[in-house]
Amino acid sequence: MRVISILGSTGSIGTSTLDVVRNNPEKFKVAGLACGSNLDLLVQQIQEFKPQYVSVGKEEDIAKLQAQLGKSVPEIGWGMQGNITVATLPQVDMVISAIVGAAGLEPTLSALKAKKAVGLANKETLVVAGSLMTQMAKKQQVTLFPIDSEHSAIFQCLVGQNRDELRKIIITASGGPFLNKPRDEFSSITVEQALKHPNWSMGAKITIDSATLMNKGLEVIEAKWLFDLEPEEIEVVIHPQSIIHSMIEFHDGSILAQLGIPDMRVPIAYALSFPERLPNSLPSLSLTELGSLTFFPPDYEKFDCLKLARQSLSKGGSYTAVLNAANEVAVKRFLEKKIGFSAIPYVVEATLEKHQSCEPASVDEILAIDQWARFEAERVTKHYVLN
Repeated sequence: MRVISILGSTGSIGTSTLDVVRNNPEKFKVAGLACGSNLDLLVQQIQEFKPQYVSVGKEEDIAKLQAQLGKSVPEIGWGMQGNITVATLPQVDMVISAIVGAAGLEPTLSALKAKKAVGLANKETLVVAGSLMTQMAKKQQVTLFPIDSEHSAIFQCLVGQNRDELRKIIITASGGPFLNKPRDEFSSITVEQALKHPNWSMGAKITIDSATLMNKGLEVIEAKWLFDLEPEEIEVVIHPQSIIHSMIEFHDGSILAQLGIPDMRVPIAYALSFPERLPNSLPSLSLTELGSLTFFPPDYEKFDCLKLARQSLSKGGSYTAVLNAANEVAVKRFLEKKIGFSAIPYVVEATLEKHQSCEPASVDEILAIDQWARFEAERVTKHYVLN
């Protein structure tokens, strides 16, 4: 039986992970859960899965949680230290890292230091600290299992293959809800419109990133670190049906693809059970009902965020950490309806232009860069505040 902890248990990845556990009680046990502020859902999760330790976002939430649970109370922590404890429980074999944003960096790195396998849904940890993360995984001889559907697809296609024969990987993108919307209409896009992804059900921040295609840019950066690739070995193609989750191409021109319905429980289950595959009750993919699959190149001028991500990766150093922090600030302000949708890439670009790149050698240095970028991005957003 595999014992797991989940960072971000009340989010979309966390709840999907627990659904996999629920359907395979003989294979998985939950030892730790960490959430932000959704205490009502956390209470339900504690009552069902009975973890030994949980972490909440704020210290004052501990008393609220205790009051709701009554006598059946596990040990409770809070904040960053609570998340780190969840990630490093001695009995845990694998940590699912699903905290959104750079906040997932420290607990995920702590899990690797503690020699835990990591199921990685938090792409920002590799965007911000890819070198540190991959070096730690190698040093501790533990595996980073990708949970993003695209990276899981690549991982699956690479199993048993000769990496020396790889020419490139091909990451697919749905194109988001504004794929066919003219660029000059982006300024009128509302929060409600941007939160309607055509294929996937995700949290608010990731859904907005998918609408700007920043999510695909972050995935390109993540892929560089997960699979030890050069930027030119990573291609992005628009695939509106979201059926082929990604592909790999060999130097003889052969291409392998992983196909499936768009449901995150599939890559989550694969990461949890590797090298086995778990049966599930999800509907099978019917190619005859689909009829056709389409592909075309992304418009880098229309979707500036994807272009900025690729440029940041090519420049290297701390640029990707600044890119991520500025984007998190801009998306937060858009969701609060403080700035418009079209302002998001401008905030990111202006922040990047102010940055003097370096090669951060520690978590403290990365966090300092992250804080600088957030401060600068907040300053920039003031120029785009809606009236």
